Amino acid sequence: MALLTPEDLENLLDKLEYNEKVIKKVTGFEIKQICEETYGTFPDSEVVGIVPVTSGNGIIDNFTASLAAIVNHFGLKGFVTEHTDISGYNEAVSRRADIIMMADDHIFIAHNLKNGKISTNHECTGIIYSEIAARYLHADSTDILVIGLGRVGYAGASHLAKKGFNVYACDPNIEFLEKAVKELGVKPYERNSGKKFSMIMEATPCKDTISEGMVSDRCLVSTPGIPCGLPENIGKKYKVDMVMEPLVIGVASMLYSVFDETAKFND
Repeated sequence: MALLTPEDLENLLDKLEYNEKVIKKVTGFEIKQICEETYGTFPDSEVVGIVPVTSGNGIIDNFTASLAAIVNHFGLKGFVTEHTDISGYNEAVSRRADIIMMADDHIFIAHNLKNGKISTNHECTGIIYSEIAARYLHADSTDILVIGLGRVGYAGASHLAKKGFNVYACDPNIEFLEKAVKELGVKPYERNSGKKFSMIMEATPCKDTISEGMVSDRCLVSTPGIPCGLPENIGKKYKVDMVMEPLVIGVASMLYSVFDETAKFND
C-alpha cells in the first residue's frame, strides 16, 4: 500500500461518517459491531499513547493528531507524546498508556502493554476490509474477488479463506499469486473468463484496477486503496456500493484486535 500523505488525512472523521453510513446500509452493521464480532473483543477504557517516529521519511503532518482523533472517536483516551522515537515510547509508558501506537516507513503497530497483544496495520486493514466485503447483504454467492496480494490483500484473502468463502484473486506479481494459491487455496482470476463478482476487496496502490468484466449488476467494492481502483464510469453504470477510507477503519481494526477478550465481563 502507498504511504499516506497529509492530503490523505484531511477530513478523516467526515470520511468515516460517510463510510459508516455506507457500511450500515450494505451490511446491516456498524463498524464497531463488525470489529467486535470479528475479534471477539470489547474496549474497556484503555489509554492509547501515540508516539511520533522520525526514521525514514520522518513524521507525516497530521498523522499522530489524526490517530488521537480516531482513538477518541471510538471512546478511548488518546494522547500524542511530546517526545519522539524511544524517548516518546518511554514517555508513553511513564504516562501509563495501556496501548502504544507507532509507525515508520515499513510498519504501523498497536501494542497492548497489559496483555502483550501486538497488531499491524496491514494485517488488520486486510481483515476488516475483507470482512466488510464478505457481509454484503446483496451478495449472490460465496464467491469473492481479492485484487492485489501484497501484505493487505494477502491478509484479507487469508481471512476470507478461513471463513469458508470461495476466494478468487489476481495480482500482476506471479510469485504473490502462486503463494496465495499454494498457501490459501485461492483460485487465480482469469480476466477473460467472464466471471463477475458481487463482492470485491481491492488492495492495491494503483488506479483503475477494477474492470467492467469483474463487476456484477449489484456489487460492493471494499477498498483502503489510494488512489481508487474503481473507475468512476463503471461505478455509476453498475451502481456499485463502495467503502473506501484511507486510515480510520484500519486503525479501528487494530485497536479491537489488541483489546482484552474478557473486558466486557469486568464492568
